[in-house]
Parts: sequence; C-alpha cells; structure tokens
Amino acid sequence: MSAEAALFESSPQLGVATLDQGGDTRVAAAQDELPGAYSRLRDQVSRAGLLDYRPYRYGLKIGVTIAAFAAGWATFVVVGNTWLSAGVAVLLAVLFTQVVFLGHDAGHQEIVRSARVNRLIGLTVGNALTGLSIGWWVPKHNAHHAHPNEVGRDPDIGAGLIAFGVTASSETGPARIRMRDRLQVPLFAFVLLLQGLGLHVTSVQSVLRRRGRLAAIELLLLVGNAIAYLTIVFWVLPPAKACAFIAIQQCLFGLYLGFTFAPNHKGMPIIAKAANLPFAHRQVVTARNIAGGRLVTMVYGGLNYQIEHHLFPAMPRLNLVHAQPFVREFCAQHDLPYRQVGLISSYRQALRSLQTGDRLEAQPLPG
Repeated sequence: MSAEAALFESSPQLGVATLDQGGDTRVAAAQDELPGAYSRLRDQVSRAGLLDYRPYRYGLKIGVTIAAFAAGWATFVVVGNTWLSAGVAVLLAVLFTQVVFLGHDAGHQEIVRSARVNRLIGLTVGNALTGLSIGWWVPKHNAHHAHPNEVGRDPDIGAGLIAFGVTASSETGPARIRMRDRLQVPLFAFVLLLQGLGLHVTSVQSVLRRRGRLAAIELLLLVGNAIAYLTIVFWVLPPAKACAFIAIQQCLFGLYLGFTFAPNHKGMPIIAKAANLPFAHRQVVTARNIAGGRLVTMVYGGLNYQIEHHLFPAMPRLNLVHAQPFVREFCAQHDLPYRQVGLISSYRQALRSLQTGDRLEAQPLPG
C-alpha cells in the first residue's frame, strides 16, 4: 500500500459508500491492477524528484505571503477612518485566503519533512493569523481525501441546506425539499458568504470540545487572534464602519475560499455504497482540474491541479504542474477519466448539479 493510501486508510472513518461495479468481471480485473500501477506511478514521480520537499521555495512563498498580509493591515491603518477601508477589506479577504492556503499545505505535510515544523506553521497561519483551528481542520480534510464524494465518509458532502447530489429528489420529496432545490444556487452563494464566520465559530467549538496541551495552545491563539482583529478594526474605525468592514472582509473571505474548493469535486460522480474502489480510482473519478497558467495556480493555491493533489496529497504544491504529464499518461493507460476544464466551465458544471436537482445514484465504473 502506498504512503498516501496508508495515511488515509488510517484516518477516522465516517461511514461506507462506493461506486457500483455492476458485476463486470473485466472492470474488476482492471481495478485489481490499479494498486500496482499506482505504485509504479508513485515511483516515477519520486524518481523525478517531485515528492522532494522544497523548503527554500516554500520559505520564500511563506515570507512573501505573510509580508503582503502585514502590508494589507498596515494599509488599513494608513487609510484610516474613510470609506476607502471597504476596499482594504476586499484586499484582506484575498490575503486571508492566501494565508489559509499555506495552512492547507502545512496540514498536508508538504512544506518540510518535520511534522512538528509543519504543525507550527499551521498553528501560525491558521490559528494565530486567520483564526481557524488547524487541529479541527486536518482530520476533517484527511477524511475528505480518504473518501472524496463518498456519502457518509466525506464530511464535505451530505444533507443540509446545500446538497450536491446526496438527498431526496425534488420530484418526490416534501414541499420544503422542492423549495430548497429551486433555490440551491442562490443559497449556495449565501452560505459561502457566511462561511468565514462559520469557520471561526466551528474552530472555537472544536477546540473547546478537545483536551490536552495542543487544544489549550490552539484556544489561546484563537482568542489572541480575535482580540487583535477586533482591537485594530475598532481602533481605526467607528462602530458602524467597523461592523461594515468586518462584514465585507469576512463574507468575501468565505466566498473566495468556498469558490476555490467548490469546482474541484462538486458536480462530479458521487460514490455510492457496495463497491470497493482502489485508492487511485476513487481519487481520479471524483476530481476535476481547472486549466490555466500561473495566475490561476496562484489564485487557487495550487488546487487547480486537484487530480494530482489527490493522488499525491503530500506533494509540494510547486511540483503539481510537473506531475501532470505523468498522471495524464497513467489515466490514459488505465481508462481513468482525466477531467480538466476551463475556469468558467468548472463553475457551470458545479452549479448545474444544483440547478438540475440531481441526487445520489450509483455510478457504474467505466469498462
């Protein structure tokens, strides 16, 4: 078993749901070959140096990002009590998300070999700078990586106000379900606007439920972040403008963060119960890449290479683009659908799954 597969198979399990194999023995035989083929793929990218850590490049990336973050707050102080502060709120929403991307990389152990240093980076950019609990997010995100789009196991999908293909059909459900389905797209945008605040609340709730030294450190950092954030905002702005600043900054932070994650899996096949998929198959069929150059990669924090990221979650984000030719060839050789679309098309496909009211169906394996 590969390092990636072993890591996620040992993650906390949340239930069972898989693709329907349909009883095709040819498909079953092809699936049996995938683990060995994936091991060979991993050897290829390893020999190419793509699994090697890049601490100096990451050090530069971290330094530039945090410097920009600090410059954003300095700009806020300089602009002062004017409505120009609303523009700075937009800037800080972008910078908050860029800092969170560093926490994502640290949580995946992408930055350096030392788990302790990665944790320290995660605590700094997560708890201290953006007010998000790295200790809550890492196990949740590992569960997502272990079973992407798998009902009952992937915490990023499920029944609720917004449902990407996992709840009762709007044609047969009660009136409240039919009404919700008709409003899915506007509700999606509304929920993302509230996501920033929701992540802060969930972070605090998670830390309060845990015990131990790390939980105490996280709580201290979260409280310190909240005090520092509110102090500087209400020191620079009067109460009305301060509240407007916070609303703009946190809502756009949630919107930006949500819109960088949504195109990667939403509208892709949902994994239903009763099949036992190899690691490589479940990672590829549920992911979608977004085509684009360096600007798209910067805006999405490397998550536009979602297929490569899911196959090699510990691969430094800087190396994902170089892994793409290896992964494309692997998918072509084993009849796995390598989905890469443009930016607009990715959102269109994700939102279409909401508009059409599609719900959970067992997806047959290709064969």
